[in-house]
Amino acid sequence: MITVSIVTYHTPDDELSGCLRCLESDLVKRVYVVDNSRSRSTRDIVEGVGKGVYIPSDNVGYGAGHNQALRRVMDGGEADYHLVMNSDIEFDSDILGKIAGYMDGRRDVGALQPLVYSPGGERQYTCRALPRPADVFARRFLPRGWFAESRDAYLLKHLDPSLTWNVPYHQGSFMFLRVSALRVAGLFDERFFMYPEDIDLTRRIHRHFLTVMWPGASIVHAHRAESYKSLRMTRIHAWNMVKYFNKWGWLRDDERDEFNRGIRPV
Repeated sequence: MITVSIVTYHTPDDELSGCLRCLESDLVKRVYVVDNSRSRSTRDIVEGVGKGVYIPSDNVGYGAGHNQALRRVMDGGEADYHLVMNSDIEFDSDILGKIAGYMDGRRDVGALQPLVYSPGGERQYTCRALPRPADVFARRFLPRGWFAESRDAYLLKHLDPSLTWNVPYHQGSFMFLRVSALRVAGLFDERFFMYPEDIDLTRRIHRHFLTVMWPGASIVHAHRAESYKSLRMTRIHAWNMVKYFNKWGWLRDDERDEFNRGIRPV
Protein backbone atom coordinates (compact mmCIF):
# COMPACT_ATOMS: atom_id res chain seq x y z
CA MET A 1 0.00 0.00 0.00
CA ILE A 2 0.95 3.63 -0.56
CA THR A 3 0.39 6.72 1.57
CA VAL A 4 0.81 10.23 0.24
CA SER A 5 1.52 13.64 1.77
CA ILE A 6 1.00 17.07 0.23
CA VAL A 7 1.93 20.33 1.95
CA THR A 8 -0.22 23.32 1.00
CA TYR A 9 0.05 27.05 1.64
CA HIS A 10 -2.74 29.17 0.13
CA THR A 11 -2.87 26.60 -2.65
CA PRO A 12 -5.44 27.25 -5.41
CA ASP A 13 -8.47 25.01 -5.03
CA ASP A 14 -8.41 23.80 -8.64
CA GLU A 15 -4.74 22.86 -8.38
CA LEU A 16 -5.28 20.78 -5.26
CA SER A 17 -8.40 19.12 -6.67
CA GLY A 18 -6.54 18.14 -9.85
CA CYS A 19 -3.68 16.73 -7.83
CA LEU A 20 -6.02 14.65 -5.66
CA ARG A 21 -7.70 13.18 -8.76
CA CYS A 22 -4.34 11.69 -9.74
CA LEU A 23 -4.36 9.67 -6.53
CA GLU A 24 -7.57 7.75 -7.28
CA SER A 25 -5.83 4.40 -7.15
CA ASP A 26 -6.70 1.31 -5.12
CA LEU A 27 -3.05 1.22 -4.01
CA VAL A 28 -3.38 4.55 -2.21
CA LYS A 29 -4.53 3.96 1.34
CA ARG A 30 -4.46 7.52 2.69
CA VAL A 31 -3.67 11.03 1.47
CA TYR A 32 -2.47 13.49 4.11
CA VAL A 33 -2.78 17.16 3.26
CA VAL A 34 -0.80 19.30 5.68
CA ASP A 35 -2.16 22.82 5.32
CA ASN A 36 0.33 25.45 6.48
CA SER A 37 -2.27 28.17 5.85
CA ARG A 38 -5.27 26.56 7.61
CA SER A 39 -7.52 27.37 4.65
CA ARG A 40 -11.22 26.51 4.97
CA SER A 41 -11.53 25.71 1.28
CA THR A 42 -8.54 23.36 1.46
CA ARG A 43 -10.14 21.60 4.43
CA ASP A 44 -13.42 21.21 2.53
CA ILE A 45 -11.69 19.74 -0.54
CA VAL A 46 -9.66 17.24 1.48
CA GLU A 47 -12.55 16.16 3.66
CA GLY A 48 -14.55 15.53 0.50
CA VAL A 49 -12.06 12.83 -0.51
CA GLY A 50 -12.65 9.44 1.09
CA LYS A 51 -8.95 8.80 1.66
CA GLY A 52 -8.14 12.38 2.58
CA VAL A 53 -6.84 13.43 6.00
CA TYR A 54 -6.65 17.16 6.65
CA ILE A 55 -3.88 18.30 9.04
CA PRO A 56 -4.05 22.01 9.96
CA SER A 57 -0.61 23.42 10.67
CA ASP A 58 1.29 26.59 11.36
CA ASN A 59 3.59 27.63 8.52
CA VAL A 60 6.45 25.40 9.63
CA GLY A 61 7.95 24.87 6.17
CA TYR A 62 8.01 22.11 3.59
CA GLY A 63 9.96 19.32 5.28
CA ALA A 64 8.48 19.87 8.72
CA GLY A 65 5.03 19.82 7.16
CA HIS A 66 5.60 16.47 5.47
CA ASN A 67 7.10 15.09 8.67
CA GLN A 68 3.75 15.55 10.41
CA ALA A 69 2.26 13.07 7.97
CA LEU A 70 5.31 10.80 7.87
CA ARG A 71 5.28 10.32 11.65
CA ARG A 72 1.68 9.11 11.44
CA VAL A 73 2.57 6.75 8.63
CA MET A 74 5.54 5.29 10.46
CA ASP A 75 3.77 5.02 13.80
CA GLY A 76 0.83 3.26 12.18
CA GLY A 77 2.84 0.93 9.95
CA GLU A 78 0.15 1.38 7.32
CA ALA A 79 2.15 1.37 4.09
CA ASP A 80 5.25 0.02 2.35
CA TYR A 81 5.71 3.19 0.32
CA HIS A 82 5.12 6.87 0.85
CA LEU A 83 4.85 9.54 -1.84
CA VAL A 84 5.92 13.08 -1.02
CA MET A 85 4.49 15.32 -3.72
CA ASN A 86 3.63 18.89 -4.64
CA SER A 87 0.12 20.00 -5.43
CA ASP A 88 1.23 21.21 -8.89
CA ILE A 89 1.86 17.64 -10.10
CA GLU A 90 -0.32 15.64 -12.47
CA PHE A 91 -0.01 12.06 -13.70
CA ASP A 92 -2.05 9.03 -14.71
CA SER A 93 -3.02 7.12 -11.57
CA ASP A 94 -1.76 3.84 -13.04
CA ILE A 95 1.86 4.96 -12.75
CA LEU A 96 1.74 4.39 -9.00
CA GLY A 97 1.24 0.70 -9.62
CA LYS A 98 4.12 0.66 -12.11
CA ILE A 99 6.46 2.35 -9.65
CA ALA A 100 5.43 0.15 -6.73
CA GLY A 101 5.83 -2.94 -8.91
CA TYR A 102 9.35 -1.91 -9.86
CA MET A 103 10.31 -1.26 -6.24
CA ASP A 104 8.74 -4.55 -5.12
CA GLY A 105 11.27 -6.25 -7.36
CA ARG A 106 14.19 -4.06 -6.29
CA ARG A 107 14.46 -4.15 -2.52
CA ASP A 108 17.74 -2.23 -2.81
CA VAL A 109 15.91 0.88 -4.06
CA GLY A 110 15.00 3.28 -1.27
CA ALA A 111 13.74 6.23 -3.31
CA LEU A 112 12.55 6.72 -6.88
CA GLN A 113 11.73 9.63 -9.12
CA PRO A 114 10.22 9.18 -12.59
CA LEU A 115 10.96 11.43 -15.53
CA VAL A 116 9.50 14.90 -15.03
CA TYR A 117 8.13 17.19 -17.75
CA SER A 118 6.60 20.66 -17.89
CA PRO A 119 2.99 21.04 -19.11
CA GLY A 120 4.44 22.00 -22.49
CA GLY A 121 6.42 18.77 -22.72
CA GLU A 122 9.86 20.14 -21.87
CA ARG A 123 12.05 17.89 -19.76
CA GLN A 124 12.71 19.07 -16.20
CA TYR A 125 16.04 17.91 -14.79
CA THR A 126 14.96 17.12 -11.24
CA CYS A 127 17.45 14.30 -10.55
CA ARG A 128 20.80 15.94 -10.01
CA ALA A 129 24.29 15.65 -8.65
CA LEU A 130 24.85 16.82 -5.11
CA PRO A 131 25.52 20.55 -5.42
CA ARG A 132 28.65 22.51 -4.76
CA PRO A 133 28.14 26.10 -3.62
CA ALA A 134 28.98 27.34 -7.12
CA ASP A 135 26.30 25.08 -8.64
CA VAL A 136 23.59 26.62 -6.51
CA PHE A 137 24.55 30.26 -6.34
CA ALA A 138 25.83 30.61 -9.92
CA ARG A 139 22.68 28.98 -11.27
CA ARG A 140 20.49 31.21 -9.14
CA PHE A 141 22.20 34.58 -9.45
CA LEU A 142 24.29 34.65 -12.66
CA PRO A 143 23.02 34.99 -16.26
CA ARG A 144 21.78 31.72 -17.72
CA GLY A 145 24.48 31.48 -20.39
CA TRP A 146 27.37 31.66 -17.93
CA PHE A 147 29.09 28.40 -16.94
CA ALA A 148 26.66 26.45 -19.13
CA GLU A 149 28.79 23.29 -19.19
CA SER A 150 29.09 23.20 -15.41
CA ARG A 151 25.36 23.85 -14.98
CA ASP A 152 24.47 21.03 -17.37
CA ALA A 153 26.79 18.65 -15.51
CA TYR A 154 25.11 19.49 -12.19
CA LEU A 155 21.67 18.88 -13.74
CA LEU A 156 22.94 15.60 -15.25
CA LYS A 157 21.67 16.55 -18.68
CA HIS A 158 24.10 14.10 -20.25
CA LEU A 159 22.41 11.03 -18.74
CA ASP A 160 20.54 8.76 -21.16
CA PRO A 161 16.86 9.08 -20.09
CA SER A 162 16.06 5.59 -21.37
CA LEU A 163 18.18 4.04 -18.58
CA THR A 164 17.69 3.77 -14.84
CA TRP A 165 20.31 5.82 -12.97
CA ASN A 166 21.42 5.85 -9.36
CA VAL A 167 21.60 9.56 -8.48
CA PRO A 168 22.01 11.17 -5.04
CA TYR A 169 19.58 14.11 -5.29
CA HIS A 170 15.86 13.97 -6.08
CA GLN A 171 14.02 17.27 -6.26
CA GLY A 172 11.14 17.32 -3.78
CA SER A 173 8.16 17.71 -6.11
CA PHE A 174 7.71 13.91 -6.35
CA MET A 175 9.67 11.63 -4.03
CA PHE A 176 8.49 8.01 -3.99
CA LEU A 177 10.02 6.59 -0.81
CA ARG A 178 10.31 3.14 0.75
CA VAL A 179 9.08 3.52 4.33
CA SER A 180 11.69 1.09 5.65
CA ALA A 181 14.38 3.31 4.08
CA LEU A 182 13.04 6.27 6.05
CA ARG A 183 13.33 4.22 9.22
CA VAL A 184 17.04 3.86 8.45
CA ALA A 185 17.79 7.36 7.13
CA GLY A 186 15.34 9.45 9.16
CA LEU A 187 12.82 12.08 8.11
CA PHE A 188 13.28 15.57 6.67
CA ASP A 189 15.73 17.76 8.57
CA GLU A 190 13.51 20.49 10.00
CA ARG A 191 16.28 23.07 10.28
CA PHE A 192 15.60 23.71 6.57
CA PHE A 193 12.41 25.73 6.08
CA MET A 194 12.39 25.18 2.31
CA TYR A 195 14.53 24.05 -0.64
CA PRO A 196 17.51 21.90 0.48
CA GLU A 197 15.49 19.46 2.59
CA ASP A 198 15.05 17.22 -0.46
CA ILE A 199 18.80 17.18 -1.20
CA ASP A 200 19.55 16.37 2.42
CA LEU A 201 17.03 13.52 2.65
CA THR A 202 17.96 11.91 -0.66
CA ARG A 203 21.67 11.81 0.17
CA ARG A 204 20.94 10.23 3.57
CA ILE A 205 18.85 7.52 1.92
CA HIS A 206 21.56 7.16 -0.76
CA ARG A 207 24.01 6.07 1.94
CA HIS A 208 22.07 2.84 2.42
CA PHE A 209 19.94 2.30 -0.72
CA LEU A 210 19.81 3.10 -4.40
CA THR A 211 18.02 6.38 -5.16
CA VAL A 212 17.01 6.09 -8.78
CA MET A 213 15.79 8.10 -11.72
CA TRP A 214 13.45 5.62 -13.41
CA PRO A 215 12.25 6.02 -17.01
CA GLY A 216 9.34 3.59 -16.65
CA ALA A 217 6.94 6.40 -15.74
CA SER A 218 6.62 10.15 -16.19
CA ILE A 219 4.76 13.01 -14.52
CA VAL A 220 3.90 16.62 -15.33
CA HIS A 221 5.11 19.36 -12.99
CA ALA A 222 3.82 22.91 -13.37
CA HIS A 223 6.92 24.28 -11.65
CA ARG A 224 6.29 27.75 -10.22
CA ALA A 225 9.92 28.53 -9.25
CA GLU A 226 8.81 30.99 -6.60
CA SER A 227 12.34 31.89 -5.54
CA TYR A 228 12.93 33.33 -9.03
CA LYS A 229 9.90 35.61 -8.73
CA SER A 230 9.86 36.79 -5.11
CA LEU A 231 12.63 38.61 -3.26
CA ARG A 232 11.37 37.10 0.00
CA MET A 233 11.58 33.58 -1.40
CA THR A 234 15.01 34.34 -2.85
CA ARG A 235 16.24 35.24 0.63
CA ILE A 236 14.67 32.09 2.09
CA HIS A 237 16.29 29.97 -0.61
CA ALA A 238 19.73 31.53 -0.12
CA TRP A 239 19.65 31.33 3.68
CA ASN A 240 18.55 27.69 3.70
CA MET A 241 21.29 26.78 1.23
CA VAL A 242 23.78 28.42 3.59
CA LYS A 243 22.41 26.13 6.33
CA TYR A 244 22.81 23.14 4.01
CA PHE A 245 26.47 23.88 3.25
CA ASN A 246 27.12 24.63 6.91
CA LYS A 247 25.87 21.11 7.65
CA TRP A 248 27.60 19.20 4.87
CA GLY A 249 30.61 21.31 3.93
CA TRP A 250 31.37 24.19 1.62
CA LEU A 251 34.63 23.54 -0.21
CA ARG A 252 35.17 20.07 1.20
CA ASP A 253 32.43 17.43 1.24
CA ASP A 254 34.01 14.02 0.71
CA GLU A 255 30.69 12.20 0.66
CA ARG A 256 29.36 14.57 -2.01
CA ASP A 257 32.38 13.86 -4.19
CA GLU A 258 32.08 10.10 -3.66
CA PHE A 259 28.35 10.03 -4.45
CA ASN A 260 28.73 12.19 -7.55
CA ARG A 261 31.53 9.98 -8.90
CA GLY A 262 29.28 6.98 -8.31
CA ILE A 263 26.37 8.12 -10.50
CA ARG A 264 25.76 5.16 -12.78
CA PRO A 265 23.08 3.10 -14.53
CA VAL A 266 21.61 0.23 -12.51
